Amino acid sequence: MEAPVKDARPRDREATRQRLLSAARALFAEHGYEQVTVRQIAAAADANIALVGRYFGSKAGLFGAVLAGEPTVLQVIDGDPEGLVHRLAEYAAARMHADPESPILRSVERSAGDPEIRALVRERLHSTVVAKLSEQLDGPDVAARARMATAVFLGVGLIRRLIGPIEATPADVRRLTAVFEACLAEEPDN
Repeated sequence: MEAPVKDARPRDREATRQRLLSAARALFAEHGYEQVTVRQIAAAADANIALVGRYFGSKAGLFGAVLAGEPTVLQVIDGDPEGLVHRLAEYAAARMHADPESPILRSVERSAGDPEIRALVRERLHSTVVAKLSEQLDGPDVAARARMATAVFLGVGLIRRLIGPIEATPADVRRLTAVFEACLAEEPDN
């Protein structure tokens, strides 16, 4: 009697790890950290639930690995410092109408208040957005100025979620440009 042929996927640690990351990224972005279970992630990745623990240590460790992916906001921050304010304004205006393209940014927005991962989110927001914005600035108080711009940037996402999407107008881009200019400007000498 011939043994039945198993339709098993060959073992590939990195491919499985990437499937878990991809599934977690999508689920966290859709539902937020608290609402997603490790079982859901493993099922979506077609992987054994124990592999989440093996590769990431925990659900929080997996969330941290998701956050470690490069968010699209870095593409907005990087580049010519002279054009930074306008890039931020255009990106924020686009976010008034639609969720950010970055599943990582959506995950942060939906999960930032969860006590299990609050420190992870805080560190990632600081290192990925505030610190990167600070690097683009000259003069005093760069971190404070970067935090103000980040607050405006994140506030746009909050307003979109609370009142619904709004199609941005050219006037909105001009207003946001003025707001980001004010946030990032050096304090005038008194």
